[in-house]
Parts: sequence; structure tokens; C-alpha cells
Amino acid sequence: MKMSKLFVQTLREFPSDAEVVSHKMLARAGYIRKLTSGVYNFLPLMWRVLKKIENIVREEMDAAGAQELLMPFVQPKELWEESGRWDAYGKELMRLKDRHDRIMCLGPTHEEVITSIARDGLKSYKQLPVNLYQIQSKFRDEVRPRYGLLRGREFIMKDAYSFDTDEAGLDKEYENMAKAYKRIFDRCGLATKMVQSDSGAIGGSVSHEFMVITDTDAGENDVFYCDSCDYSANSNHAVSKLQPALVDGKDYFNKTEIIDTPNTHSIEELSEFLKIPSTLILKTLVYIVDKTPVLALIRADRAVEETKLMNSVGGIEIRIASSAEIAEIMADKGFDAVPGFIGPKGMKGIRIIADETVKDMKNFVVGINITDKHQVGANLSDLEIDNIEYADIRLVEAGDICPECGKPLLVTKGIEVGNIFKLGTKYSKPMNAVFTDVNGEMKPYVMGCYGIGISRTAAAAVEAHYDEYGIKWPIAIAPYHVVVIPVSTNDELQMTTATKIYEDLQKSGVEVVLDDRDERAGVKFKDADLIGFPYRITVGKTITEGFVECKVRETGELTKIKPDEAVEKLIEIVKNIK
Repeated sequence: MKMSKLFVQTLREFPSDAEVVSHKMLARAGYIRKLTSGVYNFLPLMWRVLKKIENIVREEMDAAGAQELLMPFVQPKELWEESGRWDAYGKELMRLKDRHDRIMCLGPTHEEVITSIARDGLKSYKQLPVNLYQIQSKFRDEVRPRYGLLRGREFIMKDAYSFDTDEAGLDKEYENMAKAYKRIFDRCGLATKMVQSDSGAIGGSVSHEFMVITDTDAGENDVFYCDSCDYSANSNHAVSKLQPALVDGKDYFNKTEIIDTPNTHSIEELSEFLKIPSTLILKTLVYIVDKTPVLALIRADRAVEETKLMNSVGGIEIRIASSAEIAEIMADKGFDAVPGFIGPKGMKGIRIIADETVKDMKNFVVGINITDKHQVGANLSDLEIDNIEYADIRLVEAGDICPECGKPLLVTKGIEVGNIFKLGTKYSKPMNAVFTDVNGEMKPYVMGCYGIGISRTAAAAVEAHYDEYGIKWPIAIAPYHVVVIPVSTNDELQMTTATKIYEDLQKSGVEVVLDDRDERAGVKFKDADLIGFPYRITVGKTITEGFVECKVRETGELTKIKPDEAVEKLIEIVKNIK
């Protein structure tokens, strides 16, 4: 491809709405263009990257025994009603009607469709196990699209679904997919960590995410891990043991009483006013889970992890209650307390979830639903709570104790590029997707689900490989392997040499661009670095001595080399790409 013909337009500045490195770089380098909120055009350079990632995925999935198919992007309401997810999935599911008033949705995922396919085509245990996958566009109506390709509404994804006769078969395929994922991301030039995760709207009993560890702002989740063992989990699934803390206030309060605590609206203000550590305060937070109020109780030095709380309630959506909603709840219970003075006492009819840290608390401080007053020296028995439930709803913090080996946990940022789920019979049972087992009995399939974000993987690669000048593509997924730049297109020797290198590389299967534009060398070099060609061959004045310059984009290494040797070197490099 010649640069004069390549459909690419680089920008002088980063787009004003770009927040993270990958969005900035991909837009400025001419890979993507925004069409509307959370929806992007994939321009020729980007499409080449995506196709390469897709091909790596296909090769490894096929090698792992999976079979590719393609399912419809538009799905009927009836299938989602069979699984029970039509009302449960939430507003991210884009619903629409066709001209006949049939209600449909744009597929954010394909569990229902694939289960219907298996139900019609897999009748006997003799046909199992089977793993079917597709690579296709998806749509999720994100409430707040951001980060370019990392959190868009339309995206490309590989999703695979396995069907087994029992849990043992699922365990085997789960491990098979985990190994395939490791190979896929290694080939894409991405170091990933497999971490325990929440199953979210997909459901199932066990799930893991494959996270690209990054120190950029694009890291969506905190990943907690242990250096001394293999434990790792993202923030919405991580558990820990706590360091010993003062949780018995007997030396501060010798009796239970209600005292004045004026203007202590925050934990910090209350702790300072009473001259006590925050571990002696029982914090009460009001959440709305699926439009229903829920009280969360937790030791005040810790934070609530909202996904854990939502899962403990069995909800789909969660948010902190507004001041107006809290006032309405208080009024309904006969109280007029404002936030900062709310507690569980007298809150009958509202579901109360307490973190496990609350069990050890004694003689603590708690709000009693009266503004400017708290109860001190309190115990759970004093609060007359008959509907309290206990669950792990605590956000893990760095330094907490690893639940497996007892060493301190570390924390880093990660970008999710893949996930695997043990679905079990979550979809096969309600959808009556069954097979005949060896004894002639009808049994539901035991299913697994395995996703890779194709477009997310490309964006994550940029987050992991860039510098101030542009992208540093791993060669296996770069749009082109090398760019050949004649410093002056008016110099006959330079152009003749550059053209020969270009043609020789093309004939040998190397993906190469010849920058034949009548531009200053500095412009060409900047564009080459911005676009991120892994190798650059510069044909300049040194050609009169019989040398060209070869630059490695990843390391910045420069070498003088003879043209024929440069061609041979690059042919060999490309041959060794996995």
C-alpha cells in the first residue's frame, strides 16, 4: 500500500472528548471516527487490526475444538422471556419494534439464541460436548459511554458457548478455554491476569476475567492480588481477612445512652467529635436496589462494594439513595433524620444487609434517626433489628490479608479483555433445553460461556503499548508490519531504492507501506510514529554509502543496514510471528 492512496487522516490534536490514551491515539492516528455517542466507524487501519485479532482468536478457538457459527444481531422478545431476562436485564438492552409490532432487541449477548439452537440440534449425550462460537457486533445501551472503544455502545465480540452432560465436563472445558485465552492474549502482545470476578447479568456460579494490567486512567477495575500465592480478583468479587482493629468500645463508653452530636454529618466529624476511632462507629447507608430501599450496615472505616450488595439482595440495578428519597423513607417511618444520623433501629419493612464486620462490633456508636443525636455504647441487641441479614458487602483495600495465604494484598488497575463463566443450567432449565442421557433420562445441558472483546483488545493493546509520539503496535496485530520512507521523493536514488525494498517485501508477504508523499521527512516520521508501524526503513542520504536506517518502534533502536539485509531481516521477523 502506498501512503498517498491509504485512507487515513491524522489529526494535529487529540479530540476534545477523548479521556484515555487509546481513545486519543486511535482517533488522532486515523483509526476510528465517532459517529454518535458510544458508536464509532472503524476506518481501514483499524479494520486491519481487528481482523488480525479475529484471526488469532479463530485459530486458537478452532485449535481448542470450538466450531464457528454466526447468529442474528436482532433477537425476539420471546426467547428472552423464556430465560427470564427480558425484564431483568435492565436498560442496557435496546428494545425495538418491527413494522408488524413484533418486539425485538439488539443483541448485547447471545445466551438465549445459542440455547435455542442447541435445544433444536443437540438431542443426545452422544452429540456432546460441543463448543460453538461467533465473532459479531453487539449493542449495549450504556448509560454513559466513555473511553472510546473501551466502553462504547456498539462493539465487536467473540462469544462462545459450551454444552456438556455434567459439571465435570464443564470444568474440563472451562480449563480448556482458560488456556486458549492465555495463548490468544499472548499472541496479541498482551500480558493478562486471570482474576475471579462477578458474573453480572450473564449469571452463573463461577466466573473469571482476563485483565490487562495498566497504570493508565483506562483501568476500569481495581484488581487485588497476592504476590505470595495465585489469588487475584477484581474489586467486585475480592474478599479478604481484616487486620485486627478496635471494635469494642467498652473503654470509651461505660453505658448505653443517647447523646448530642451536633453537626456531625460525616464519619470523620463524628469520630473527631467523640474522640474515637472510626472502627467503633456503625455506618448506615441507604441504597435503592431495583427501585426498593435497602439499608447497608458496615463498620465505618470500610466502604460498601455496591455489586456485592446488589448480589446479596438479588437485584439488577443499584444506586445510592438521593436526599429526597431518604427524606421520604424517614417520613414514612415516622422520623425526620438527615443523612449522617440514620440508623437501623425502627426501620421495619426495609431490608437490612450487614457486612460481616458488624458481627464483631460491641459498645459502638450508631445513628438513631434523630438529627444531631447518636447512641453510644450500643450493641445489636439494643437496636431491636429482627430482619438483619449478613453478607460480605465490603470493598477490599490494599493491605488487607489474602484469604488464601495470609499475606497482604496488593492492588493495581486492569482493563477487562475477556471473561469466562460457568453457567450451569441457568439457561437450559428455564428454556427446556434438554438431551437424553445414557440412561434414557432427559437432562438440561450444563453450559459455559466465554467472551473476548475484539475491539476492546485492540484498545487495550494501545493502552499497554504507546509513548508520547503515538502507538507501538505489537507486530502480530499491527495494521502493517513496516513503513518505508524515502526522505526525498525528488531524489531518484532514494525513490528507486525505497520502491525496490517495498516491492521485495510485498512479494515476500510482508505487509508494507511506502510513504511516497511529497512531504517533509519530519511529517512522515511523525505520522509513522503516531500510526505505530512496528518497523520503519528510512532511505536517506546514507544510501549513497549503501545503507538505509532501520528503526524498531517499540524500543526506538536505530541501525544502519544494507537494503537487501533489511529486507531479509524483516522477512524473517514476519515469518516468526505466531
